[in-house]
Amino acid sequence: MRWQGKSRRRYTGGRIIRARGKRRYELGGEEANTLLGKTIRKTVKTLGGEKKVRLLRTDTAVVTDPNTKVAKKVKIETVSGNPANIHYVRRNILTKGAIIKTEIGSARVTNRPGQEGSVNAVLIPSTA
Repeated sequence: MRWQGKSRRRYTGGRIIRARGKRRYELGGEEANTLLGKTIRKTVKTLGGEKKVRLLRTDTAVVTDPNTKVAKKVKIETVSGNPANIHYVRRNILTKGAIIKTEIGSARVTNRPGQEGSVNAVLIPSTA
């Protein structure tokens, strides 16, 4: 978990003296780090009594073909690229922007699986 309050320093580097300490609601949640595997979801309570679905593991994605506008649920084979972190590729971690290899070709993840509970992707046209 991580504190998401304001910094103790000004942008100039000067120190800010706080009027109060840290608060529990300023804590961030744990990272979902969605992996490949049999689907596992976890429901998390959020501020205001709402709920979020964390996707911890999955092996399927809803992939849309931009040419035909048809969406299809397909099996994910592996993660082949991730601009968020180069080490996520070897660990098969899915985040927004990750390039995944599926049964019907390569696709880019367009949503945030750890926040929404599913994986949506758009097919990348192959350059032959």
